[in-house]
Amino acid sequence: MSIEVKVPQLPESVADATLVAWHKKPGERVSRDENLADLETDKVVLEVPAPADGVLTEIRIGDGTTVNAGDLLALLDESAAAEAAPAPAAGQADQAAAPAASAPQREEAADDEEGEPGKAAGRLSPAVRRLLEEHELEAGQIRGSGRDGRITKADVVEFVERKGARPAAPAPAPAPAAGRPEPAAPPPAGERGERRVAMTRMRARIAERLVEAQATAAMLTSFNEVDLGAVMEIRKRYRDSFEKRHGVRIGFMSFFVKAAIEALRKFPVVNASVEGNDIVYHDYYDVGIAVSTERGLVVPVLRDAEAMSFAGIERSIGDFAGRAREGRITVEELTGGTFTITNGGVFGSLISTPIINPPQSAILGMHKIQERPMVVNGEIVIRPMMYIALTYDHRIVDGREAVQFLVTVKDALEDPARLLIQV
Repeated sequence: MSIEVKVPQLPESVADATLVAWHKKPGERVSRDENLADLETDKVVLEVPAPADGVLTEIRIGDGTTVNAGDLLALLDESAAAEAAPAPAAGQADQAAAPAASAPQREEAADDEEGEPGKAAGRLSPAVRRLLEEHELEAGQIRGSGRDGRITKADVVEFVERKGARPAAPAPAPAPAAGRPEPAAPPPAGERGERRVAMTRMRARIAERLVEAQATAAMLTSFNEVDLGAVMEIRKRYRDSFEKRHGVRIGFMSFFVKAAIEALRKFPVVNASVEGNDIVYHDYYDVGIAVSTERGLVVPVLRDAEAMSFAGIERSIGDFAGRAREGRITVEELTGGTFTITNGGVFGSLISTPIINPPQSAILGMHKIQERPMVVNGEIVIRPMMYIALTYDHRIVDGREAVQFLVTVKDALEDPARLLIQV
């Protein structure tokens, strides 16, 4: 029985998608819910699961094609899954035994691993799958350290380095998929050259939104600096007990989220947005946290962040970051924020002017913590300092409100007890 494989229902805010790559070829067997292909949208990568066990008989849409929900992608023969493989004839015994030659190598590799590698590997992200194919590895050889035993890129890289695996000899490269072209080889030393690659859909969308933000908002940035000594002392004092009780490490971001919410309570226009000639004030705090991935920056949202505990914030951010880098974040988790926090400090940025995430009216930028000489009580002392920046839409946020917002954040972080009694 032939079954149609169609583009799954796309998220409400996504009009179409690009078929990035097929992971199965015609004639190959597939299992129900196995990922057949990757679809790239403006924000996330979606998977096309197999609707049943069977054999992929025909592919109708090639890599790089733009598709819509419900489009026919391929045909699957379900009846082929029920056909038993014929027993080999006596003359075929040698041929049947030939594939088993690689078995000792697989067993030897598995014996070196602890536990049962790959048993809980789960679905593989596109990046992990490409690494496995490049090094001719099987998921069952590798122990996954990700959520629910999922294999991450770091797991594959570590396995390759430990085993001394080498990529297979390169085969003739097929034409690159649209939106994900392979970069050309660099020119020989001493020669000038250039490379041209098309933007991915996600990169093009990021570029569009950044230009839109600069074209529609009157953006201005104010700065301040924060002494994070008190926060660092709290983290040091309660690090072990916090992690033991909540199963997650206490980081800086939860303090910044809590401090930002207190400032947003005092200056609600910073949590507002512009719609035409109206200012929309939000009486809730959906805080977006910028996360960097290989495909670009995404901003998953902490819904009702004001009701979350420190542990809840840290746990949610860790989960968002992991799934975003594996391409498993959903569109719904990336939409609807009222305020955004971005941390360039993890990359070493000392100071920057972040760009607003439309239609929000402001974004808070964190930066690198650096020890600097400061005057405290008339004496010069070395303190762990961070510059913070607030870029805001000057159409609705005045300089006075922006500056006082930063001062409120600064006061809360330098005296974290304020976060408990909300003063």
